[in-house]
Amino acid sequence: MLRAWGLCLAGLLGIGFSLAHGQVASLLSKEGQWQQGKKYLSEGKAKEAKGAFEDLLKRFPKEPDLYVLLGISSLRLRDAQAAEIYIRQALALAPDHAEARTLLGWIDLEVRRDYPSAVEEYARVVQLKPDLPEAYNNLGVALKKNGELEKAVANFDRALKLRRDYSEARSNRGWVYLQQKKWREARNDFEQALEVNPNDEGALYGMSQVLKEVRDYGGAQKALRSLMVQSPNFVYWLEWGQLQLVRYYWVLLLIAGAFFLQAQYKKVKVRRRSHGG
Repeated sequence: MLRAWGLCLAGLLGIGFSLAHGQVASLLSKEGQWQQGKKYLSEGKAKEAKGAFEDLLKRFPKEPDLYVLLGISSLRLRDAQAAEIYIRQALALAPDHAEARTLLGWIDLEVRRDYPSAVEEYARVVQLKPDLPEAYNNLGVALKKNGELEKAVANFDRALKLRRDYSEARSNRGWVYLQQKKWREARNDFEQALEVNPNDEGALYGMSQVLKEVRDYGGAQKALRSLMVQSPNFVYWLEWGQLQLVRYYWVLLLIAGAFFLQAQYKKVKVRRRSHGG
């Protein structure tokens, strides 16, 4: 859950800045508090950002973008309940606000675990932004979690047609292939994702799982070592240790066999001596 929050926050900031540069009313964009609020968000000062946007809301109560940025600030403060209230207020003012629906879809997906609702919200965003690769990637993730794997692949395909170097969509598609046991396709996607971003945690972990399935235990360990360098996640260490045992279990068997034979040999010698041999 913590990783999901962390992955979300960078994207949420991107949404906020796209609002600031293209969609807010010219009057609001000239407000010093608006610029200061964005600066606070970029610096990770969510509490201060929220205060600035709340002050602006007193003078601009019908500006949906303000509610969206208040929602983002609340998510940065890990207050999903407040974030959802702000986002629904934005949608009450502007039902086709794509960024607000994206945020609501994320809350449905990662906080409420309401996957059908997340699919519905992201599908609406695709209708509103048919040329946005991120919209198809988000919908693909929701469809995967909802168990609709073929539809998920189709949306990742669409995202990649719009942006060939979209490593996140390629990695996400790899995980669907992994779930479908299509090892070759999954490996190809993870490899291409890692060419774009060698530190992609999702692609590295996915690669380790593919290599483990095809019994390339050394390759799987290599991928896990790369993960352990950049993340202290205990799961990676545990899986690395398990693979170490799998790779060298024959050594343990040989050692055990040697001890067994040695014990048998000693028994034979004792018997011979007892019979005067």
